[in-house]
This record gives sequence, structure tokens and C-alpha cells, in this order.
Amino acid sequence: MSNQLLEFSDKLAAIMPEIGSDRLPSLLLSMLNGLVPFDNALIIHYFQGEAPKVHFNDIPPLERKTQIELFVNSAFLLDPFYRAAVDNKQYGLHRLSDLAPEGFEKTEYYRSYFKHTEIKDEVGYIIPLSSDQFLNVSLSRLSFAQRFNRTQIAILSDITAVVEAICKAQWGNEVRSSNTAPDNQLPGQLDSALKHFGTAYLTDRESQVVQLFLHGHSTKSIAERLGISPETVKLHRKNSYAKLDVSSQAELFYLFIDSLASLTSYSGGDPLVGYL
Repeated sequence: MSNQLLEFSDKLAAIMPEIGSDRLPSLLLSMLNGLVPFDNALIIHYFQGEAPKVHFNDIPPLERKTQIELFVNSAFLLDPFYRAAVDNKQYGLHRLSDLAPEGFEKTEYYRSYFKHTEIKDEVGYIIPLSSDQFLNVSLSRLSFAQRFNRTQIAILSDITAVVEAICKAQWGNEVRSSNTAPDNQLPGQLDSALKHFGTAYLTDRESQVVQLFLHGHSTKSIAERLGISPETVKLHRKNSYAKLDVSSQAELFYLFIDSLASLTSYSGGDPLVGYL
């Protein structure tokens, strides 16, 4: 343990003069990897109402374009870490399995995006930078045999204050201007667009069911949340699919993705209006 602490101290000392430089992300992750090894890392900066900015990504270049483009274009809205921060203000270190809703592996978000990352276990820091910005520092392992154990998670949790201080010093004053906005012309109020997805065509209850399915909840979980029977949930899903002219969760997911990606401006309401 003393050698590990010495290595941590040396790497932390090397980080401090680099705050503000482009080398900081890789140095920070090197420090974390020295304490608890991981296979992949991602640092994502979220600005309220805008597509996220990726500060660090060590996914192999050939896989990076397809994986990250889908994520930053709109799929991030369904990411359990993002939803934990936006919906519940859950900050600090979390494990994906603790944040993901029941049925996460059956969602189209999982099948179409997350599965292809080959991540088998993930922990991540959610770090508030201001009232409208936060970071997600994600650490992943690609093998079921090498999941993060309790001791490793405890180590990462114990240094949360250090990681948070470094990230706030590096990115806390960053401002996204119109000159640095993403080229995909996504709407400025993405969470609002997700919240209102389908509402122009569905009843209030049908909209609630569709939202919860998109967020990864199972039929049973939705029934419990809404206080209705699983059979009623299935009926609302069937009616919603018919109204939106989709026949599966896969088609619903891609309708959601396409409707957001096609917008060049957004002033509120259902993003499907003008798309269908």
C-alpha cells in the first residue's frame, strides 16, 4: 500500500503544474489507473441543453467514430450516468449497475449503442462544475472476470474530492460559445425534446410509458412506477407503437434518435411534429 500511495503522490504532483493544459486528462487518468486498473476511459463534459463535449476518449480510432457519434448526437440522453445527474442530482462515484434501471440490457439503447462498447463493468465520477455543467469521468473494464471489486471502488470513492478539485480547476470555467457549438445542429433544449417526444400524438399515460421504456425500464418496473398492471402497460405500448407507426422498441429508439438529429432549431414541444 505504501508503494501505491507513493506512486499516487508522485502522479498527483505531476498533475498540478499541468492544470489548464491539454495533457491534464491523460495525466489524471494515468493517476487513477495506477490506483485501480481499467481498460477504457472517457471524460465527457455536459453543458445544459447542448450536445456533450468529449475531453478524453481512448476507444480505438476505428471504433471511435461510430460509437461516439451516436452517443453525442442524442443517445447520451438515455445514459444512466447522465440521467442520474440531470434527474436526481446524484454526484460522486457510482457504478453503472447501481444506476441502470431494471431491464437495461433489454433496451434498444443497450443493444444499439452500449453493447458495442463491449463494456462489462463501469464506474464513473459525476462532478458538478456549475448549475448548468457537469463532468462524467468514466472508467470501464471489458472482461466479466475482472469486474471492479469493493476494495477498488472504495479506493476510487475515497479520492473523489481530489478528482473533483482537479476537474473543477481544469474545466470549471469553460464556457461553450456559439463558435464552438457542435456541427450537428442539435436542438438547444435536448432534455425538453426528450421529455416531449411523442406527446403530440399520444395520451399522457402513453407518453409516460414510452418515456420509461426509452429510459430502460421493464414492463414490470413501469407498472410499479405508474401503479397500473403489466397488462395495461403492454396495452399502452401497443397503442403508442400504432400511433407512432413503429412495431418494435428498436424502431421506437431510432425514431427518437432521428427526430432529434433532424432538428436544426427547437422552440419546445414534441420533436416529432414536422418530422413525421
